[in-house]
Amino acid sequence: MRVPPLPGDLWGEKENTALRGLLPRGRRNPEGAGVALSTLIRHPDLTEAFLGFNVYLLFRSTLPPRLRELAILRVARRCDCAYEWTHHAQMAVQQMGLTEAEVEAAGEGRADGALEQAVLRAVDELGDGADLSDATWAALSEHLDERQRMDLVFTIGAYTMLASAFNAFGVRPEHEPLAHETFGAQPEHER
Repeated sequence: MRVPPLPGDLWGEKENTALRGLLPRGRRNPEGAGVALSTLIRHPDLTEAFLGFNVYLLFRSTLPPRLRELAILRVARRCDCAYEWTHHAQMAVQQMGLTEAEVEAAGEGRADGALEQAVLRAVDELGDGADLSDATWAALSEHLDERQRMDLVFTIGAYTMLASAFNAFGVRPEHEPLAHETFGAQPEHER
């Protein structure tokens, strides 16, 4: 791990403050925050600024939560980010009601509905060329209003950036992945 989690004895008020928008006080410690936040908290000012944006994307965005999670799953798979995949695959199943087959399909860029397929195509197009085709924009426009489309673009961008950070820093899931949890196989879900 290039950037290890901040040890508990180094956590202070600045770290506590940085996490207040996302975590209750009792979880603002290395065990409660988990490996990803405990790593990011090494730079509390940056973490606080990013988490404000991320909290919006997770809890106040106009994008329906199911579509958000499908987009994040596709980003995680494209970026080969084991932490983001594991974390959001569990969230998709436990909180959004996706099946493990739907989670795996999203990772591969496949979905049954036209809107869900357009969302996954948007992830691919933004990842490949930092733009959306007119056809994808039109497909999204049939189901999502302007603010929802804007939230989708920012969600894809934010989680691509987060996957890049996790990969660069060496953040891995809290447990070692089992064989069936690796990319290209049916993932185990954990958050």
